[in-house]
Amino acid sequence: MSASDTPQLRQHMDRLATQGIDVIRVTYPDLIGTDRARDVLLDHLPSACAHGLAFCRAVYHTTPHGDVVPVTGGLDAGLPDISVRPDLTTLRALPWEPGVATCLGDVTDPATGAPAPESPRDLLRAVLSRCSEHGLRPVVGPELEYFLCEPDPASPSGWRRYSEVAGVVYTAGLRADPDNHLLRTLRLLRDLDIGVTNGNHEFDGAQFEINLDHSEAMDAADRAFRLKTAVKELARKEGRLATFMAKPFNGAGGSGFHLHLSCRDEAGRNAFDDPAGPHGLSATARHAVAGILAHAPALAALLNPTVNSYKRFGPDTLAPWLIDWGLDNRSAMVRIPPERGSGSRLELRLGDAGANPYLAIAGTLAAALLGIQAAEEPPAPLEGYGYDTAKAAMLPTSLPAALDAFEADTALTEVLGKDFAASFLSYKQDEADRFQRHVTDWEFAEYAYHM
Repeated sequence: MSASDTPQLRQHMDRLATQGIDVIRVTYPDLIGTDRARDVLLDHLPSACAHGLAFCRAVYHTTPHGDVVPVTGGLDAGLPDISVRPDLTTLRALPWEPGVATCLGDVTDPATGAPAPESPRDLLRAVLSRCSEHGLRPVVGPELEYFLCEPDPASPSGWRRYSEVAGVVYTAGLRADPDNHLLRTLRLLRDLDIGVTNGNHEFDGAQFEINLDHSEAMDAADRAFRLKTAVKELARKEGRLATFMAKPFNGAGGSGFHLHLSCRDEAGRNAFDDPAGPHGLSATARHAVAGILAHAPALAALLNPTVNSYKRFGPDTLAPWLIDWGLDNRSAMVRIPPERGSGSRLELRLGDAGANPYLAIAGTLAAALLGIQAAEEPPAPLEGYGYDTAKAAMLPTSLPAALDAFEADTALTEVLGKDFAASFLSYKQDEADRFQRHVTDWEFAEYAYHM
């Protein structure tokens, strides 16, 4: 029996064997929030726990097309390993894969024993440690939207929307979902036990939203990551594509990733609630709002992390492109929902669904914490319908502009970690540069015949 073959591990293995599970899928998020994984046979789980699973560190620096970006610590260092150990506290049976359970993995640099600088889960851990030093335990409720697509060989992309029906906003049932995709997905996600609460058809044809219960920030990020992974996998089993990209179609809106945020104090009370405070909000809540507003340009790089992200913005999109806040106002970047008491919270509407949940939550918490530390007060809340540039400053309108703002915000990158910031900037700048060189279908259609 190895040192890692502890009674607790043996209990996990016996329980899994009793359930007919003989494979453990160990997953972890890369920089863009895609799941990286390895299937481990149950008998080899003790070795995986003791020695870790070796992956090339450059997986963090690999583009969606499989090219390796020259980020420090990857190609220049000879493509060294990272080590991924199963986090058995996160074990879940996969309802749609008989005999398979899944768990998250903890990532370390085997040369130092420290977390890998690019590890999104460890980045969030570090930010949460800073929050804990100030007596705050953040609570997050994620809301994610996505489009479901059908194969279409005649389409340039190879895909079309699963349904083109318009006007079925906030509905459920066959009127907007003729194959009951949502109902089937909700039931399987329930059985995965990741805290899914409800779902509905969203604004545009073939767009859906599935909501997760609120919980402490790390658990919320883990569950949002697993939700995205599961929804995409379930769509693949049906021969379909579920995409969380910000704006996959012309003529349709984008998909958001809204974050509801509150904090508990050391006594377990909601630190954002104060019946005697302005708008029923505590000083902590107001300072958190001020911090998010102050660091919003840099946050855009984390919450709107792709070239495509900035095509989601624009007047009347309900996707915020101005830096403002409001009381129960969905046209504001930061909305304060009407509940008070234990339900006091803010909703950051900035993010799109393509964001990495760990980075989005870590960045939001870092900005809120900086505001709390500085005891900053926000400006007056937005009145009426927003999107008036005379009332508020604009967010960055492109990925390069957002990356410039991120690099310039040294207070935020200090909280997030300079090594992470450098890796993220290098990786994302490569994406922006590649797009700048790419000839698009729009350019050919616009210019080729007449020039």
